[in-house]
Amino acid sequence: MRSADLLAILPLVVVAAAAVVVMLAIAVRRNHRVTAALTLAGLALAFASIWMAAPETPRQVTPLLIADGYGLFYTGLIIAATFVTVLLAHGYWARREGPPDELYLLILIATTGALVLVYSSHFASFFLGLEILSVALYALIGYSKAREPLEAALKYLVLAAASAAFLLFGMALIYAELGTMEFHDIGAALALPGANLTLLLPAFALIVTGFGFKLALVPFHLWTPDVYQGASAPITAYIATVSKGAMFALLLRYFRYTAGSNYARMYAVFAIIAIASMLAGNLLALLQNNVKRILAYSSIAHLGYVLVAFLAGGERGAEAVTFYLVAYFVTILGAFGVIAVLSPADREWESIDDYRGLFYRRPALAGVFTAMLFSLAGIPLTAGFVGKFYIVDAGASAAQWALIIILVVTSAIGLFYYLRIIVAIYSNVAIYSSPGAAPAAARLAPVGAATLAALTVLLIWLGVYPRLWLDLIGRAVRLL
Repeated sequence: MRSADLLAILPLVVVAAAAVVVMLAIAVRRNHRVTAALTLAGLALAFASIWMAAPETPRQVTPLLIADGYGLFYTGLIIAATFVTVLLAHGYWARREGPPDELYLLILIATTGALVLVYSSHFASFFLGLEILSVALYALIGYSKAREPLEAALKYLVLAAASAAFLLFGMALIYAELGTMEFHDIGAALALPGANLTLLLPAFALIVTGFGFKLALVPFHLWTPDVYQGASAPITAYIATVSKGAMFALLLRYFRYTAGSNYARMYAVFAIIAIASMLAGNLLALLQNNVKRILAYSSIAHLGYVLVAFLAGGERGAEAVTFYLVAYFVTILGAFGVIAVLSPADREWESIDDYRGLFYRRPALAGVFTAMLFSLAGIPLTAGFVGKFYIVDAGASAAQWALIIILVVTSAIGLFYYLRIIVAIYSNVAIYSSPGAAPAAARLAPVGAATLAALTVLLIWLGVYPRLWLDLIGRAVRLL
């Protein structure tokens, strides 16, 4: 590997090196503040290195990785989301007993796996990145010694292992039929006249199972509510954003190179999954009283929306997918950030009743949470509204009228459970009028407040003036 190759994947190298530095720092001396500072410094350096890597792209770095503008965009998105997660995690774990130092090491390892997925152009790197990400997530989910996180981690471990087996079997079938595991070579083999699809269609179906599990799409979604509820709020935000964003970045690259979505049967499979995810996610969320479980089922529905743009194909579909993921990252980090900063040392604010009357106690946090919920619901002047608009636009350009109608109807259903939380936030119930009757909230740290303020500003910016982001996304997608 030449120096230019290393420079092209410099952000990935920096994040991996930061994990080593943090590990050594923990071995020398445990200090929560120092460990968090080293993690943030490593992530900031990795983000800055994107500009150093850009002149060397596009470049094929060994047969396993490809560094291009598309990968660099998603690299920046993932590193930024990880940075916000670490900021939220520092305040959250500072209020709790036990050494949290290894948490930051696990976050950096998981981020390394996510970046490998973003750069992957080969099944070997795909599976390697997926397992690096997954193994770190097992520990992150169960990091707390409480029963619920350990139970959630065990469920995720069992189901992730099963999905990895499906994924490996699908890769083996493709290799047996085509003799290659490189995405470009697979696409070239499929483009040949008279290509034999006898083994390839079952292989694609098995690989879709692996994607479906990581993205929590129906019917591979059963782990989602339990893991969202069991994991700590900052780690839940990380799973909902970085893990899913990396997988969708790889999904776009994989199906663009192999033209897998051009086959009618593959299109039908994804359309059925999208419809089932939109319907099941929104309908099951109606039955929940736990805010984290509501957001879990909501995430299933939102990934169903993203599939509508994915199925539209072309640059317009890829741009809509990417913009919606940016909006989704900001919104989910903000929503779980509010939960993280409000949760005291002994429990998390999970029930809707915990938020009843929040506006009269913490008006600023109530406003931030309301903005995030409005964005998830797709209300105008928020990032979520613009994201859904571009998904509908992409779907209409491909004449996907049935999917668009289902998206609109299920989005209307979703308004109900978001409004349940908002009504609770602004309700002035008598039980909260007496001193000490309201559930205790954590003291708001300046870092947490600044993080949530920045996310709220970005949310409104994306909703009011998205042109800058759309131009940036458009340039990145054209390089895919």
